Amino acid sequence: MSKRITIEELQSYLWSSAVLLRTNIDAGAYKQYIFPLLFFKRISDVYDEECEQILEEYDGDEEALTWEENHRFIVPEGSHWRDVREVTENVGVAIVNAFRKIENANANKLQGIFGDGAWTNKNRLPDRLLKELIEHFSTKTLSIKNCPEDELGQGYEYLIRKFADDSGHTAQEFYTNRTVVHLMTEMLKPESGESIYDPTCGSAGMLISAIAYLKDQKKEWRNVSVFGQEVNALTSAIGKMNLFLHGLKDFDIVNGDTLKAPAFIEKGQLRQFDLILANPPYSISQWDREAFASDKYGRNFLGVPPQGRADYAFLQHIIKSLNKETGRCAILFPHGVLFRNEESAMRENLIRNDMLECIIGLGPNLFYNSPMEACIIICRMNKRPERRGQVLFINAVNEVERKNAQSFLEEKHIQKIAKAYDEYKTDSDFARVVTIQDLEENNFSLSIPLYIKHPGQDIEVDERSLQECYEDWRTASEIMKLRYMKLNEMLGKQVGSDE
Repeated sequence: MSKRITIEELQSYLWSSAVLLRTNIDAGAYKQYIFPLLFFKRISDVYDEECEQILEEYDGDEEALTWEENHRFIVPEGSHWRDVREVTENVGVAIVNAFRKIENANANKLQGIFGDGAWTNKNRLPDRLLKELIEHFSTKTLSIKNCPEDELGQGYEYLIRKFADDSGHTAQEFYTNRTVVHLMTEMLKPESGESIYDPTCGSAGMLISAIAYLKDQKKEWRNVSVFGQEVNALTSAIGKMNLFLHGLKDFDIVNGDTLKAPAFIEKGQLRQFDLILANPPYSISQWDREAFASDKYGRNFLGVPPQGRADYAFLQHIIKSLNKETGRCAILFPHGVLFRNEESAMRENLIRNDMLECIIGLGPNLFYNSPMEACIIICRMNKRPERRGQVLFINAVNEVERKNAQSFLEEKHIQKIAKAYDEYKTDSDFARVVTIQDLEENNFSLSIPLYIKHPGQDIEVDERSLQECYEDWRTASEIMKLRYMKLNEMLGKQVGSDE
């Protein structure tokens, strides 16, 4: 008998499906098989639930079952979960056939959503293993009544996190620490009716976080338009599934290369959005710099980034995609974007254009398999008058909790950082408001320790990681270089006056 599924039961149920694959599939490939099966099961169970409601509403009139408007997704005859469950041989073929029929019957919504996993490779997925998976998923009914959208969405996010834990170096492109995403959303404060975009959306966690913020605030979220682009085909499909399973309907996720071929164009220009959240791939070198140098959408207005680091290409794409009045963005970047020499001219242009509003330095180990400290850059196209000509620096390196070998932000950390951003004022060694003139005096470097003293600088016993020591050395080198340049400039003026 079906019943409401608890979160704990759901998590155990989902992770147990992945455990079945362990002897046959590498951990990095779990997502290629588990997510499509989960989505297939959900679609089938919800379709059955809808059929029951339709028969009740239309007094048993079975013709009403065929009306497309009565179903969220169409499940063609012969392509239901139970049809595949009955197959005993060539199970992979049956799964693929069902997937393609469902995609074709819902082409506007689901085209390509099930991916192209090697379901028919019997060496990797023998019939016995596929039958075990199907029988495992069949132990629970994933109807909306048994498993509401928000709860299934939580289960899906749990599975994404578990796959990131299990898959090693592949995790970063797939999963951004959700507590960091929560912080970014808390600072930008999405509003009902806005358009929200992520140009490198991965599994759509940032877009879902924006919707979750509105739900938590008891604000209307169904009128929000959601857009995303993702270069990895499988990951973009997982993002679509994630949004569907969270109950979203008005969204457009496109598989493609954002820098090479941006998907959202209006009247020959980049479409503009109210809010953008992004975690672009860090410092990629494989990108078409030559094409970007003559970009037809004007995404090189700050300058052309070096071949070895495309960070400022993503930054310029994002800024160009912001609404001139309401547009604001929060972007996760490596600290290097704040001070690297080869990007100094672009950094100066960004600062002089007065679109940069806030920089937050995060603590270490918030990203899978990497001790690096990232930063959040917030830009706003129409800054409040009292904030113009200024940039807020927040040193949140100590706002982090570590538990079970994982680092994360607790709610108290998120609220402290968000409050500092809202108040936008200098606060001892945590936050400082800096003028553009101050930045100019430091050669437009945005290195956080130039403006806020590192909390660990007075500690006698050095317990920092190698990465932290390196970051401090790099910052100290930057400070020395700037002071040397300033000293030369002062000496030059002094010599000139003596003459």
